[in-house]
Amino acid sequence: MSRKREHEAEKENGERWLLTYSDLITLLMIFFVVLYSMSKVDAQKFQAVAESLNKALGGGTPSKMEISSSPAGPSLFQTGTPSAKATVPGKGTDPNNTTYTDPASSPNNKNVGQGNADAESTSINSIKVKLDKFAADNGIQTTLVTSIEERGLVVSIQETLLFESGSADITTRAREILEKISTVLAQAPNQIKVEGHTDNLPIHTAQFPSNWVLSVVRSTNVVQILQHDGIIPDRLSATGYGEYRPIATNDTDAGRGKNRRIDLIILRTKYDLTEPAKQAPVSDTVVPATIKP
Repeated sequence: MSRKREHEAEKENGERWLLTYSDLITLLMIFFVVLYSMSKVDAQKFQAVAESLNKALGGGTPSKMEISSSPAGPSLFQTGTPSAKATVPGKGTDPNNTTYTDPASSPNNKNVGQGNADAESTSINSIKVKLDKFAADNGIQTTLVTSIEERGLVVSIQETLLFESGSADITTRAREILEKISTVLAQAPNQIKVEGHTDNLPIHTAQFPSNWVLSVVRSTNVVQILQHDGIIPDRLSATGYGEYRPIATNDTDAGRGKNRRIDLIILRTKYDLTEPAKQAPVSDTVVPATIKP
């Protein structure tokens, strides 16, 4: 009897490794299921979750997360080195399985994009040189100042060169100056933003109840002059910042003088994406339905 019990105990103990083995196989299966589900995550949903987490944890503006693409869909994992050529059977190939070149990864296209950026920078620099020369020739280089920023070329014109104090009417001398500037700006196709700025001294008149209104009306009047002098209207936009975008202190007369200005921004073409696109007009005409007999 004791021998039988010993034999059964040995048999039971000898099969205990199966429990550990089955647990390991189960964990491996779950691991690969998780990897598979992550490799086929919905790009838009993942982006939304990432942005929500970024806002909740970082408190800043969410940044884009790059998700690599594959023939099967968006993936979180990069596999291998991207090739300039890719063949997908049945998609983008002819019956002979001809390999097509991926335009996005073509070195030639990258060179073209870089060439366009270089050409634009050259054009912006050329405009700056011409405007600086014009300002120097006319002795207004302290009131008409140009600078190149990330968004493009900024042409800053102080109030004294364009308006009387507290007024939005453009003077005769200012019209001549804006006409010369328009001649230079008309040579490039870039979008042009006209920004009005004031100092922080309050204004409250029947025509201008606030500095904000004054800055908007001034920028709008400049836009009308530029349009009249040959700038295509769909390249122009006007905005007013009032006293809320100072470039100097408002504690001194000199600082307030610098803040009272009109800025013309010749935007780089990459910022066209942030501008409203032109929409095709939608007809309001109702077409009567045809009733078949």
